[in-house]
Amino acid sequence: MRPGRSAGVAAVVSCALLLAGCGGGDGDGDAKPGADKHRPVSMAGKSAAQQPIPPGKGSKVDDDFNGDGARDLVLDDLVHPDHGDDAGIGIVYGGTRGKRGLTPGARQLVSAHTNGARTKGRLPAAFDAEASCDLDEDGFSDLVVSTDPPYDGQGQPPVPLQILFGSPKGLTGKAVKLDVPAQARFGNDWPDQPVCGDFDGDGANDLVLHASGARLTYLRGPFKRSGAPRAAGKPVTAPGNSLVTGEATDVDGDGYDDVLVRKAADAKGAARSALVMGGPQGPDETGVLFPAGKDITFGRFGEGKGTDAAIASPKGVALRYDVPGTLRGSMEAKDMAVDTGDLDGDGLSELVLSGAASGSGGGAWDVRVFRGRTSDLAPNATALIEPPGKGTTEVLQVADFDGDKRADLVVRTHRGDSQDVVDVYPGRPGDLVAREPRITFSTADFLTLSGE
Repeated sequence: MRPGRSAGVAAVVSCALLLAGCGGGDGDGDAKPGADKHRPVSMAGKSAAQQPIPPGKGSKVDDDFNGDGARDLVLDDLVHPDHGDDAGIGIVYGGTRGKRGLTPGARQLVSAHTNGARTKGRLPAAFDAEASCDLDEDGFSDLVVSTDPPYDGQGQPPVPLQILFGSPKGLTGKAVKLDVPAQARFGNDWPDQPVCGDFDGDGANDLVLHASGARLTYLRGPFKRSGAPRAAGKPVTAPGNSLVTGEATDVDGDGYDDVLVRKAADAKGAARSALVMGGPQGPDETGVLFPAGKDITFGRFGEGKGTDAAIASPKGVALRYDVPGTLRGSMEAKDMAVDTGDLDGDGLSELVLSGAASGSGGGAWDVRVFRGRTSDLAPNATALIEPPGKGTTEVLQVADFDGDKRADLVVRTHRGDSQDVVDVYPGRPGDLVAREPRITFSTADFLTLSGE
């Protein structure tokens, strides 16, 4: 799961990916027979030889760990044959100086062994990416990871979150433990599920964590290099079970980021969710309550000028325009995961659905893109179709990696314990996504690195 999407915004769906049904050119060449059978380009091969990480001077681009102005990709859960060890976190850095987009050769592995902070003299066994933002205001994005520090079961457990700070060389050196002051904790749960955002509107990134029960921990930024926040008060009361999820979003346009929380899921995996609204004191007021669903995403799909919501449930996808507007539409797409991004650069969001293909009886799966337009969401001619039996696929991220003001679609297909394929499809006017991926590689190649 990419950082910042802490509770499964991209769900795992079945089989291998191919593109069909596109009309018109996309600038990457027309589709050829058998193009769907492309093989992953090894990052250790000649075409993607190891390259230095381009040094930067700092930027305001999201997920830019080396500060060169190009967005980077975080890859968690790397494929590896040894189930007993955490392989670490892979970073693919963006290209600059004429090389736009992700550059698989400029890659880095961060791991508990190389980069983890010790607790009671022991390195953590787990090292998982959770969220990213510039926490210390130096122009380099930082990565918040979750670990498993030793705990004897007595009293409050240690804080499992650590921070890897960005630099001109990317994510280097040892992580530091996130300092959660005693007054900001509640109960004996692990403080986890971090979400970055500017919840108090002061321009600095803050963190919101799950505390315990219906409580949230709010840590004000900027943060010190020691991992300490600028300030932290008592835990904030939140509706439901307060499981923090998704990305921070300024839903009502008041200049304060809002955070989504969810109750515990039912037997079908659906859960009610709510917004906790940001303000001068941070997130302290319950806003919109949403119906039960498996997934939720925010964007601007059409009609009004406000923020819209798409809620995926076992019955379909419910659409609300101008949150907290009433239900304005629905789509017959059961058990889909939802994501959003502006793939064609027109200022409106496209809705990306991934899950079981309609009429498949559970045997086939696909990824579908619906175009945002001023009147309503519209089905697009481009369909991502996935034949059954070839693996499991997830949408990793919908974001602009090549700086062309259009989001790109990043998907990952697992073909076994030690095999996977990551494909990056550029966003396009007209077709929304290119017919063929611009970049294809495997996370298995990170295992040739030992961390830096």
